[in-house]
Amino acid sequence: MTLVERYVAAWNETDPQARASAVAELWTEDATYTDPLADVAGHAGIAAVIEGAQGMFPGLVFRPGELYDAHRHLARFTWHLGSADDDEPVATGYDVVELAEDGRIRKVLGFLDKAPA
Repeated sequence: MTLVERYVAAWNETDPQARASAVAELWTEDATYTDPLADVAGHAGIAAVIEGAQGMFPGLVFRPGELYDAHRHLARFTWHLGSADDDEPVATGYDVVELAEDGRIRKVLGFLDKAPA
């Protein structure tokens, strides 16, 4: 599974224990996540942001977008949020991630291109 697939899977994980495990596997202990709606650090903070997003958009799922680009220890990719059976997303954006030496995410900078009203 690619980094983006693992990332999206973590954002779609609804079981709190499985989500915590996915976050721990994907992010470093001191990782940060910053977007227009959140600025958190650590596994618990990241898991809470994911849970909050799921609460704001019940029944919707994240999907990888069309763009993926990486060099050195940086990657950027687009994502979509919408219903599982609809091609028209309610939200889209892109995230820039910085990776640690062990391949886990150290920092996420998230940008929203389209957000629900």
